[in-house]
Amino acid sequence: MNTTDQVEKILADTNLSTELQNIAHKVLHGERISFDEGVYLYEHAELGYLGVLANFVREQKHGDKTYFNRNFHLEPTNLCVYDCKFCSYSRLLKQKEEGWALTMEQMLDIVKKYDGEPVTEVHIVGGVLPQYDVAFYSALFTAIKQHRPDLHVKALTPVEYHYIFKKAKIDYATGMRLMKEAGLESIPGGGAEIFHPEVRDQIAKDKCTGEQWLAIHEEWHKLGMRSNATMLYGHIEKFWHRVDHMEKLRELQDRTGGFQTFIPLKFRNQHNQMSDVPEVSVIEDLRNYAIARIYMDNFDHIKAYWAMISRETAQLSLNYGVDDIDGTLDDTTKIYSMAGAEEQTPAMSTKELVNLIKQVGRKAIERDTLYNVVTDFEHVVFEEEKKPAYYKLPVVN
Repeated sequence: MNTTDQVEKILADTNLSTELQNIAHKVLHGERISFDEGVYLYEHAELGYLGVLANFVREQKHGDKTYFNRNFHLEPTNLCVYDCKFCSYSRLLKQKEEGWALTMEQMLDIVKKYDGEPVTEVHIVGGVLPQYDVAFYSALFTAIKQHRPDLHVKALTPVEYHYIFKKAKIDYATGMRLMKEAGLESIPGGGAEIFHPEVRDQIAKDKCTGEQWLAIHEEWHKLGMRSNATMLYGHIEKFWHRVDHMEKLRELQDRTGGFQTFIPLKFRNQHNQMSDVPEVSVIEDLRNYAIARIYMDNFDHIKAYWAMISRETAQLSLNYGVDDIDGTLDDTTKIYSMAGAEEQTPAMSTKELVNLIKQVGRKAIERDTLYNVVTDFEHVVFEEEKKPAYYKLPVVN
């Protein structure tokens, strides 16, 4: 039974509520669901129903294709001037003995370690410190591009940009133009958390507001550039806060078309100030991916991080709206492992990742940052790998 037939079967179910039938009808005909309908899905829709609709949307957009990329992760520091309650990764300045702060030379040495490796992207994100300012990051981006012009620089979130632009006394438009001129090519989606101040003020009060996060991405999009967006779910937020968050992203995407990918990020509760908040179930993870795929109709891609939610859940997510599981990685990226992700020392070769995708009947496509196809692995036969090469996963992409 194809996906269209599955949706029509739902529409023929007389036991289904009128609201759920109306939503299914909209999805089948490519119509946008409303804010209230998004909340209704969270409150009333069962996993099976959501999976059918989300998979229909996914296959309308991408068929069986599932994307990943080969990149590495550069973390300048885990020290930070901000005190986000959910963060297990960063350390305040008074805890600097538990942290690191790399020099420019050290960062470039990390980039040079990947010379000759088939990586297409460097993902740069970390804590916020005064010494990492506009001049520093401009010089870093320029040096990376001079060393390896083909390497795509995806770097920093609005949390960092808001801080360094304010410190430099320049507006967002000027700041983003300077970053582009220095070699920045796209922006990851981190720092979004939950936009609504009712939640944001409790979990991340000090850093940029939701409106400021959106404004920085909008200025970047005005330059003709692309970025991603995230949402931290499964903590103290209510369902309507999630829909409010997605609605704001959907509205900005209507104006600019600059977003590529939406990444729901699961709250993990180890080693942070919210350890008393229980984590949501795998069922809720899959429901959330599915609703995101249904609601975010103007986003091309929905991404899940296999290292954060486990390989098995990542495979399941490919039937609940997800078409991207990001990439191969080694075990040095600490942002999720420090928060209690299933894989504490995650590592997967290209061969393993491709097989993970193929095992659930999907086609593995290696992409670059802008979703250009690098390799279609549908008919690739791997030789025996004596020593797999691992690449780092950007965890707040």
